[in-house]
Amino acid sequence: MKYGVTTDYVLGLDVVLPDGSRVRLGGTQVKDVAGLSLLKLFVGSEGTLGVITRAILRLVPQQAEKATLVATFADIRTAADAVVGMCAQIRPSMLEFMDGPSINLIEDYLHAGLDREAGAMLIAQSDAPGPARSFEIAIMEKVCADLGALECFVTDDPDEGELFVAARRASFPAMERAGSLMLEDVGVAVPLLPDLVTGIAAIAERTGTMIPVVAHAGDGNTHPNIIYDPGRPGAREAAQQAFDQVMALAISLNGTITGEHGVGRLKKAALPDQLGPEVMALSTKIKDAVDPQGIMNPGAVL
Repeated sequence: MKYGVTTDYVLGLDVVLPDGSRVRLGGTQVKDVAGLSLLKLFVGSEGTLGVITRAILRLVPQQAEKATLVATFADIRTAADAVVGMCAQIRPSMLEFMDGPSINLIEDYLHAGLDREAGAMLIAQSDAPGPARSFEIAIMEKVCADLGALECFVTDDPDEGELFVAARRASFPAMERAGSLMLEDVGVAVPLLPDLVTGIAAIAERTGTMIPVVAHAGDGNTHPNIIYDPGRPGAREAAQQAFDQVMALAISLNGTITGEHGVGRLKKAALPDQLGPEVMALSTKIKDAVDPQGIMNPGAVL
């Protein structure tokens, strides 16, 4: 979370437009505000405005060695409250969240010794230089302890820390083994993360669906993964109902229906609910001006 998102590292693009012409956007400068911010527009266009043929990307120094904190909690709200408390004081280099259902699915998959009784788990890291690394970890540990964490484990051993990070990375293959997936990536401002994760749990109970949640918690970006059995009558419909309700929940919290995956085709019906008619109309004008024949990624986003 400390180093931003993909678009922060795109400095320049060559783009072939629908009429076959090529434009060159940005360059090699880290700071460049000449003209309209077309670079960002094309980065976020999901292929609906042109074909990117060349990209200039920013490089940064390799991260320093990392210290890792792993904390378990009795319930998801307390874990999310810990995220809010940490982010109010420092910016960890990593801050990931797993709820109880996801912990158990990952443990079924890896047999890594994760606590099956925990309601949620946080994996946090600091790559601050020298003594500052221990200082940041101590702040995070205190936040967790003050909120009554079941357990806090701290290590300076990169390999040991990587074992927990690997468990988090295994979440998607672990969930794929459990059934068909509908992948969500809704997000909210970090202070509202507790309301989002508890709201998702309520949707799971209300719709009778399994929705294990993992999250890039420090950014407020969650992955509620709806799992269903396609062979069970009504399961697909219940999953779709849950999918729609999760997006509606994020919008009601002034959040987003997609933090990183994009709108594509699956979420386009919900986009007007988030953006509103004026922004939708402006977006359509831009799309029509650049691609009047509608040949770029037709049917996606708008």
